[in-house]
Amino acid sequence: MSVKAFKLVSAVEREMLMGDKNYINIECIECCGKNLYIGTNDCFIYHFLLDEKTSTTGKITFAATKQLHKYLGMKKPVSELKAASALTRLLVLCDNTITLVNMMNLEPVPTGARIKGAVTFTLNENPVSGDPFCVEVCIISVKRRTIQLFMVFEDRVQIVKEVFTPEQPCAVAVDGYYLCLALTTQYIILNYNTGVSQDLFPYCSDEKRPIVKRIGRQEFLLAGPGGLGMFATVDGISQRAPVHWSENVIGAALCFPYVIALDDEFITVHSMLDQQQKQTLPFKEGHILQDFEGKVIVATNKGVYILVPLPLEKQIQDLLASHRVEEALVLAKGARRNIPKEKFQVMYKRILQQAGFIQFAQLQFLEAKELFR
Repeated sequence: MSVKAFKLVSAVEREMLMGDKNYINIECIECCGKNLYIGTNDCFIYHFLLDEKTSTTGKITFAATKQLHKYLGMKKPVSELKAASALTRLLVLCDNTITLVNMMNLEPVPTGARIKGAVTFTLNENPVSGDPFCVEVCIISVKRRTIQLFMVFEDRVQIVKEVFTPEQPCAVAVDGYYLCLALTTQYIILNYNTGVSQDLFPYCSDEKRPIVKRIGRQEFLLAGPGGLGMFATVDGISQRAPVHWSENVIGAALCFPYVIALDDEFITVHSMLDQQQKQTLPFKEGHILQDFEGKVIVATNKGVYILVPLPLEKQIQDLLASHRVEEALVLAKGARRNIPKEKFQVMYKRILQQAGFIQFAQLQFLEAKELFR
C-alpha cells in the first residue's frame, strides 16, 4: 500500500541548459545551499541559483536562475563535482584530474593545485584532521588496486596516505578512518589507519553497478546481491533489515526515514523504520540520484528534478485516514529525530489519541485501551 511521501518537481528545464543543442548531456550534479552546479559531456560547468517558492495552497515550485557557465578547455566530460563550502571551492573531476575552482566565478585557483590520476573521488564527511579549513578527499587511483587520501586546502593539496587493496576498487565511501569499498567481487570495510580489513559480502561488479553510500556516522548503504539494499556498520554488522530493491538499481539516496532508489523506469521509496516500500514514481531515463543536505535530486541526461518530501505530519494523518494505525505509529516514532522535543510530544499524544479512536471503532478494545492509556 502506498504513502505519498514525495512529489517530483522540475528544477532545471532542458532549454535553460542546452537551448537547441541536442548533443549536450548532464553528466553530474552538485548542490550546496541554493547553489546548483551541473557538469556536462562537452566539458562545461553551469552554475544556477535555486529558489524554492511555496504557493498559498502549499504547492512547492523551484525557480532556477542561471549565474554563469564555464568551459574547462578539454574534449572530455565533467564526470564529478563536489562542493567544499568552507573553502568556497568546487572540486571538479575531468579527464582523471581533480581541479579546484572558485565556487562563485568558476575560475581555477591561481596556484593551479590539482590531483592527478583519479578515476573517481569522494569527500570524508566525518573528517579526522580537525582542521576546518581543509577537506579530506579519497580517490580511487588510476594505479591498479590503489586508494589515495589527500588533504585539500584553499589553494594546495597534500597527499596523506596511499592504501593498497586486495582487488581493484570500483566504488568507495569514507567515514573517519573507515573506507567502505566495492571491489571486483566483494564489498569490504578497511580501516586505513590500522590496515585492518573486514569482508562484508560477495558482489559481482561486472554484472551490476555497485552502490556504496555513507548514510550516517559509521554506517553505509550498499547494493547487495538479489536486489537487496543492505546496511552495514564499520564493524561489519547490519543493525537494520535490508530493503528489497529491483535488480538494476542505478543510484540510492537517503531522506530520513526513507531510502530512495532509482532504476531504469522508477523511483522507489522504502521506509528505514519497517523496510516496506511506500511509494513508486514512474521516472524514465534517470541516471543520477543524490541527496544534498536533505535535498534529494534526480536527473536525466536533459533535465534536473527535486523530490520534495511531504511534511511528516501530513503523511501520518494520511495513514490514519486510511486506518493504517501501525504504520502511522512507526512513522510518528521515527519522526522524533526531525521534530523539536516539545512539539513532538504534543503531536505524538494527539496521534495516539486518534489511533485509539480508530482501533475503538474497529472493536479492537484492548489495543484502543493501550493507546488511550
